[in-house]
Amino acid sequence: MKPLGLLVLALLVTALVVGDVSAQAPIEGELTLITPVSKFIHDAALKAFADYAKERWGVTVKVNAIPAGTPVAYGRIVEWKGKPEADIFWGGESALFEKLAEQKLLQKVEISREAWDSIPASIGKPKPIPLKDKDGFWVGTALEPYGIVYHPKKIQRLGLPEPKEWDDLLNPKLKGEVAQCAPTRSSSSNATYEVILSMYGEDKGWQWLKKLSENTGHFTARSRDVPTVVAKGEYSAGFAVPSYMAFEEKLAGFDIKYVAPKNSFVTPEPMAILAGSRNPRAARAFIEFLLTERGQRVFMERGLFPITPKYKVQGAPGSTAEMAVEFTGGVRSYFDRDVSNVYDETVATRRSEALKVRFRSDIEAVWKKP
Repeated sequence: MKPLGLLVLALLVTALVVGDVSAQAPIEGELTLITPVSKFIHDAALKAFADYAKERWGVTVKVNAIPAGTPVAYGRIVEWKGKPEADIFWGGESALFEKLAEQKLLQKVEISREAWDSIPASIGKPKPIPLKDKDGFWVGTALEPYGIVYHPKKIQRLGLPEPKEWDDLLNPKLKGEVAQCAPTRSSSSNATYEVILSMYGEDKGWQWLKKLSENTGHFTARSRDVPTVVAKGEYSAGFAVPSYMAFEEKLAGFDIKYVAPKNSFVTPEPMAILAGSRNPRAARAFIEFLLTERGQRVFMERGLFPITPKYKVQGAPGSTAEMAVEFTGGVRSYFDRDVSNVYDETVATRRSEALKVRFRSDIEAVWKKP
């Protein structure tokens, strides 16, 4: 064979070998999330996955997170038009994930059958809360109730019993003492507004929400700020707070308590892989890891609950897991209790924009700090 022919042959063999190695690489070396989930959770989950990837495949994964409130994250994903700057969208209302799937901005999760089947289809009555997408475009990662936080000493000084139900926030003694985040900025607020509207109906529900605004002394920039201002004693109670955000303040040593009233929405913290993701294998591996006991433990030690009946929040005496159980009223698994739910995903999807418009006109435009 002539030297030129040998050179061409060598180049072809090299290309085939490199291509084969690339095709067989277990996962890519990078993973980026866009998420409203707080740093307290997403940093721990990403670090645990990076450690796991190094142990299992010998791959060093560079992990990143783009923090963004749910409506903001959704807007950015739409703006990317299938050429995303992230691989995964994590957290918020599943209704938004459905809208992204309709726009072909998500790809199917395609995790192992064992991992997919470990998650029940839904939880809660009379309105079942979906825990995974029937068409396979998103999957739940952990259960997280949205409830009320309060500062026990401030509540006591006001001469009030500790709040247990949503109506307790309307007590006239709490005028100016409630903190909340606008539903235009926060999926937890939006979902809880939906709960109130579902409980009382459209007219009475908006009357209730207006009364809540009369007791509201502060609308925070982010839902994450609500438990912070309550923990610091700036306000007595907070509305629509995810359990783990409150628990983070407890771990920091603040005097704060949490309760999930009847009909509190429980989110499955959905996760989806974005269409056009540059690292789809790493994204799928991350999701599968989070559904293992090791992955679920990351959540269970931070005030969240397992997405599968296989696991329960448990730990050694004095551990953060046991502190989380005590903080959330003794709950170890939401599959061990009756979950009352009135949130209707179909209604929420249909009413999403109208709710925000009415909030702006009926509450935001006329609200005055008490």
